[in-house]
Amino acid sequence: MKEKEEKKAVFLPAELYAEIEKRVSGSDFGSVDEYVKFVLEEVVKEEEEEKAFSEEEEQEVKKRLKDLGYMD
Repeated sequence: MKEKEEKKAVFLPAELYAEIEKRVSGSDFGSVDEYVKFVLEEVVKEEEEEKAFSEEEEQEVKKRLKDLGYMD
C-alpha cells in the first residue's frame, strides 16, 4: 500500500452523498470516499484512453483518409 498520500477535500451536495451511501452499503466499498475515488479514477482513466492518437498522428490519419477519398 502507498504511504500516506496527500489528500484534498471535495464537497458534495448532501442529497448526492446520501445516494452514494445507499450504493456503498450494498457493495464491497468500505466508504463513500472509497467509492468516489474509484469512480473518479475510472473516469480519468477512460479519458486518457480516449486520447489514442497525438495531434500529429490524428492529422496524418485525416490526411491519409482524404488522400483515399474518404474525407473531403
